[in-house]
Amino acid sequence: MTRIVIIGGGPGGYEAALVAAQLGADVTVVERDGPGGACVLTDCVPSKTLIATSTRMAVMSESSALGLRFNGGPDGIVGGLEVDIETVNKRVKDLARAQSFDVAERLAYEEVKIVRGEARLVEPHVVAVGDRRIRADIILLATGATPRVLPSAEPDGERILTWRQLYDLPELPEHLIVVGSGVTGAELAGAYLSLGSKVTLVSSRDRILPSEDADAASVLQEVFLRRGMKVMSRSRAAGAERTGDGVTVTLEDGTKVEGSHCLMTVGMIPNTSGIGLEDVGVALDSRGFVVVDKVSRTSVPHIYASGDCTGVLMLASVAGMQGRIAMWHALGEAVQPLKLGWVSSNIFTDPEVASVGVTQQMVDSGEVNARTVMLPLFTNARAKMQGFEDGFVKLFCRPSTGIVLGGVIVAPRASELILGVSLAVQQHLTVDQVAHTFAVYPSLSGSITEASRRLMSEHAF
Repeated sequence: MTRIVIIGGGPGGYEAALVAAQLGADVTVVERDGPGGACVLTDCVPSKTLIATSTRMAVMSESSALGLRFNGGPDGIVGGLEVDIETVNKRVKDLARAQSFDVAERLAYEEVKIVRGEARLVEPHVVAVGDRRIRADIILLATGATPRVLPSAEPDGERILTWRQLYDLPELPEHLIVVGSGVTGAELAGAYLSLGSKVTLVSSRDRILPSEDADAASVLQEVFLRRGMKVMSRSRAAGAERTGDGVTVTLEDGTKVEGSHCLMTVGMIPNTSGIGLEDVGVALDSRGFVVVDKVSRTSVPHIYASGDCTGVLMLASVAGMQGRIAMWHALGEAVQPLKLGWVSSNIFTDPEVASVGVTQQMVDSGEVNARTVMLPLFTNARAKMQGFEDGFVKLFCRPSTGIVLGGVIVAPRASELILGVSLAVQQHLTVDQVAHTFAVYPSLSGSITEASRRLMSEHAF
């Protein structure tokens, strides 16, 4: 029986463990925090739970246009809504623990052994956990990553925070300064704005979400500004310091921004140092990420890696797929290499931003020759009924054949809507095939088929 040791119990680890166990391997998962890893316990699951609450708050707060008025409630609140942040945070942490328990039960059902502790490679085929030595035929590294910390803005867990420290706050931040306008910064800035905090977003670039679709980022920034967020573009933070009951963020140009709390979202550092990788010959890149190929192999034949520690795409779905691919390959099963062009991603702001396949930047640069259509969401009947005005559906297709190459959706629940476009991309469907697919009327998904019809009618294939 093949002995497999997986270091890390997040999606890149536990998904791999399930596959390996089902294929008859003897599987041990070493995890220091608990089943599910940081993704379940401190990162993805908690943040999306908080965002779900904030989205509900935003919908209720903006319901007056639909004829709804809030004149009171069980707590005697008159004329508005109130956030009980202690209850919100308790629900966030309870749900994370419950999800971790579910992962543990699933692994136990497949007879996967779980060892709690810090792992280190002491020999090419030996993993040490404290004084214990575990021999392995195959090793999978799924060690994840940790929030990057600036020396000039050391988190104290009270006023200067990483996103892993948010859920222990006893009160809603009065004025939250968010440093970093990437995905995590935008998601949490929007969430706390909807919950009732004053929010200042410090962005070193011209706009928020600098690595995402420019049209999508523009829509989201307009929404943030309309709701009262202050966005400081082209402003790089030099440091942050606690000032009694508040915090001061100093920008590189000397400008000082004062608030009650500061959230640092300035990237991730892979958890690859001090665990013996160099000693056994596992190659790392210049940033410390594990170098892997399309089937998750490292530079050492029997050692694989998955998830954030590889730096490929820091998405739970990608981590899980990398882990499954690693086990299929290691155990001799048929396997299809990871195809990043098929990966769909979502930014859990309000509205959400989902994308798959080629990007507008690839089209504009000439890297990909594609036809494009962008259909505003306010033309959609269901969006009008629900009072949604911000967003769009954008599709890309090949000029000659009409094969769908990708798309971007900005809308409520875009994370659910993008699946149809993902299927079209992966299965090489044409816009006329999508256009002839029935969509419910009225529905937001109807904008996908409408966008396809526009491409089909505008361009004869």
